[in-house]
Amino acid sequence: MDTPLQALQSQMGAVFAPEVGLAVPLSYGNDDAAYGAARSGVALVDRSHWGRLRVSDRDHLRFLHNQTTNQLQTLQAGHQCDTVFVTPTGRTLDLATAYVDDGAVVLLVSPGQAAALLEWMDRYVFFADKVQLTDETETTVTLTLIGPESANLLQGLGLSTQALPAAQRHILVDCQGISCRLAAGSGLGLPGYTLTAAAAEAAPLWSALIAGGAIPLGEKRWEQLRLEQGRPIAGAELTADYNPLEAGLWAAVSFDKGCYIGQETIARLQTYQGVKQQLWGLSLSDLVPSGTEITHGGVRAGRLTSVMATPTGVRGLGYLRTKVGGAGLTVEVGTATATVLEIPFVSRGYLTLGAN
Repeated sequence: MDTPLQALQSQMGAVFAPEVGLAVPLSYGNDDAAYGAARSGVALVDRSHWGRLRVSDRDHLRFLHNQTTNQLQTLQAGHQCDTVFVTPTGRTLDLATAYVDDGAVVLLVSPGQAAALLEWMDRYVFFADKVQLTDETETTVTLTLIGPESANLLQGLGLSTQALPAAQRHILVDCQGISCRLAAGSGLGLPGYTLTAAAAEAAPLWSALIAGGAIPLGEKRWEQLRLEQGRPIAGAELTADYNPLEAGLWAAVSFDKGCYIGQETIARLQTYQGVKQQLWGLSLSDLVPSGTEITHGGVRAGRLTSVMATPTGVRGLGYLRTKVGGAGLTVEVGTATATVLEIPFVSRGYLTLGAN
């Protein structure tokens, strides 16, 4: 049965694609307009199929600090950061955004990853730990505004973004009578804000944002933006084949926080400049399957991890061996050729200084 939000989206022309047990709006029949709004106006995307996990009780900050790559233990309520779950050998599980509240942290994680990460964390809750883990994916919703006019839209709804002076902040607000969390950031390398509310408030919150001038954007165009911006996602760029530094997630890693799961491997990579491959954008001549090997001069150079045909051409993401090169390089991807592109979402640590 459709939820009130899905019924509202259907009235707006939404075509749904089943994904991770939730109906995801694939398109509203306005793809070009929605993409343009994300670039020059304000678009609204339903990210409710992303996971939301609450970590609470006395030891919640210490626990998460020891579980993920970023510095969480010193964060205060109202702060947020990106952080990475990794294996003991430093391989990537998922990139999460952590919202710190009084007595709890809420994690926004990739679609389909909530249950696996909940189980992963539960393995490390020991008898003396005071930690509670709760999956709030089905009881909450997440809606994201993308575009340079997002702040003006919120101001028109009576929500000042002045209390969010940096992308590391979030606050609880009342939006047209709806209680929700307003956080800086779109989850991409584009300006925007992310709102989280109770599932029962999803339809009225969506309606308020649409009435404020947002253009609904489906998963199809969100995926195009993701590939253009270079946002890695679990199951594609974030897998056990890669580590966070290879994925360009340097900004989500603290190198002076002390021990955490996978810390020794990641520290060695940074200390000895051992990043052997890096994530790049790709502009391809033809559509080829994800997973296709990338070659340069007939020699294996990497692998394509995500790809789609867009109105402006075929775009993808892939890992290239560091010694092969980067932006501007021409490579072969199966039967296609591709130009390697820089991607705004990632950072490259010491690699930006010209190290090999």
